[in-house]
Amino acid sequence: MDFTFTEEQQAAVEAAGAVFGGVAPDGVPSPALTAGAVADDFDRALWAKLADADLLSLLLDPAYGGAGLDAIALCLVLRESAKVLARVPLLESTAAAVTVQEYGGEETKAELLARAGRGEVVLTVAANGRTGHEPAERAVTARQDGDVWILDGVQTAVTWAHGADHILVPAHTDDGRTVLALVPREHEGTVLGEQISTSGERLGELRLESARLAARQVVDAEGAWERLRELLTTGTCAQALGLGERVLEMTSAYTGRREQFGFPVATFQAVAVQAADRYIDLRAMEATLWQAAWRISTRASGTGGVGTGAVAGASGALPVAGDVAVAKIWASEGVRRVVQTAQHLHGGFGADTDSPLHRYHAWAKHLELSLGPAAAHEEALGDLLAAHPLG
Repeated sequence: MDFTFTEEQQAAVEAAGAVFGGVAPDGVPSPALTAGAVADDFDRALWAKLADADLLSLLLDPAYGGAGLDAIALCLVLRESAKVLARVPLLESTAAAVTVQEYGGEETKAELLARAGRGEVVLTVAANGRTGHEPAERAVTARQDGDVWILDGVQTAVTWAHGADHILVPAHTDDGRTVLALVPREHEGTVLGEQISTSGERLGELRLESARLAARQVVDAEGAWERLRELLTTGTCAQALGLGERVLEMTSAYTGRREQFGFPVATFQAVAVQAADRYIDLRAMEATLWQAAWRISTRASGTGGVGTGAVAGASGALPVAGDVAVAKIWASEGVRRVVQTAQHLHGGFGADTDSPLHRYHAWAKHLELSLGPAAAHEEALGDLLAAHPLG
């Protein structure tokens, strides 16, 4: 089997490296030094650079100015973005755009996609439900009144909500279907409150009070929400991997120059064993990430094999959601262990606000809990194993 990335995917990584190479983690606003949100908006200057490098349109079709690449390419870029704590809605906007591309109407696609790929329109997703501990699609109700959809409910912790132009909101109908509503940030019947994440970023609590949307603003297609949620979760795993890799690099450099009793502390067995354990965590995070991203990509491209739900079920293998759950379990637990070990091996210096490590720790906690902690995905995996016995 060939596990190398394609030339197009490698080119995306090179472009990302060129853009993110100019971002200094020391300059990322610190939640420990800022009262309230660290900033009112995301990094617009970096967003413009991503647009100029065509990294906002990776997954869009050439008809909309995109490169037509897959989830693997997006995850490769997200991995690089997390190494520098890039404050941009790259995951959310890309995931929302590709969902509209795959499931939305022609009028909506013509209106949004090319502009989203150029960075002129910013999209985000309400994916955490009412409390963050329930299915997001159950937090909002959607009912039709002629050619209009009416939405009621609350979505919490909407990332980058205050800077986005549209929020893609999952909602459930009376007959049990899930639809995706493209809600403008400023719209009659919507109220956007302020929340703050552990990383200090400004989140939004979206309240929908009989918000009325035209039919073209609602994606009513089977599988759209599941596809979007899987892409968001896998992208979060890519961010956790990139952050963890950078933290382990920082720890290796620090323990290599920090001396005790005349020797670098990296030469002490206890330090080396802890670092080795975290390296194993990262390799497991990487393997499960690419498995999940490959399953999503093969299903989207229709290449068959275990990538399609019907074939996977018939062969006895788990659906795509199983691989996504495994990746998220490893990402949540792995990134937590990596930053905890890094803090321990850095000693007091790790908590010093003059060091960027405390910023990585705050971002890691946010990624660990985003879209469900490890325990939630372990439960989901158990349900899938019960429904799809292996062997």
